[in-house]
Amino acid sequence: MDEMAVSKFKATCLAALSRVRRTGRPLRVTRFGKPLADVMPPSQPAAGGEWLGAMRGRGTLADDLISPAESTAAWDALK
Repeated sequence: MDEMAVSKFKATCLAALSRVRRTGRPLRVTRFGKPLADVMPPSQPAAGGEWLGAMRGRGTLADDLISPAESTAAWDALK
């Protein structure tokens, strides 16, 4: 794990973050020699393709969606 003082990290933040992503090595930011934060590389996305359609075929219809829940005689608005 690389270490960097917070003052140097503040001055070179974007370059330090790019280096962590490029090399995959974490970076520890210190203040007066004590750890302040750890910058970790991003985790790899799970292999599985697109998220659109990931749940296709897993749902079921419990009842008829087209017929009304009540009969038309029970509706006051139609009278």
